[in-house]
Amino acid sequence: MGAKMSGGGGDRFSLGQNADINVTPFVDVMLVLLIIFMVSIPAATVSIKLDLPPAIPPPPGSKPKEPTLINIAWTGALYIGDKPTSVDTLVTDVTRELTLKEEMGPDARVYIRADRQVRYGKFMEVMNTLQEGGFYQVALINEEL
Repeated sequence: MGAKMSGGGGDRFSLGQNADINVTPFVDVMLVLLIIFMVSIPAATVSIKLDLPPAIPPPPGSKPKEPTLINIAWTGALYIGDKPTSVDTLVTDVTRELTLKEEMGPDARVYIRADRQVRYGKFMEVMNTLQEGGFYQVALINEEL
């Protein structure tokens, strides 16, 4: 509560009541909280130490291998590169393609590119077929518009 210094009627020594809110304690508390948060936030950040291997560029003049690419057309037709295939023969065709490129192994990567109008169910059917065939290194290709 604050006191009124002048004005109003009444006795000369009557100060009366002041109904205005005193915001000074509120500002003091807010500044103290701001300082507390500013001091505690940097201590709350967690840094994870990672020991990453250095990036080694390929030797000059070497050409990278072409990836094994599965294309899904908007009609649902499947292609490995530009060769048509089907869901039933997908695993054997991908295995043949990887064997020709000498990339067969646990780290053999297969890339999938699908048309924008391809139904999600068709895309997941291809993904599930590849996983059932033992291909777990599957990457998705995104093209910017």
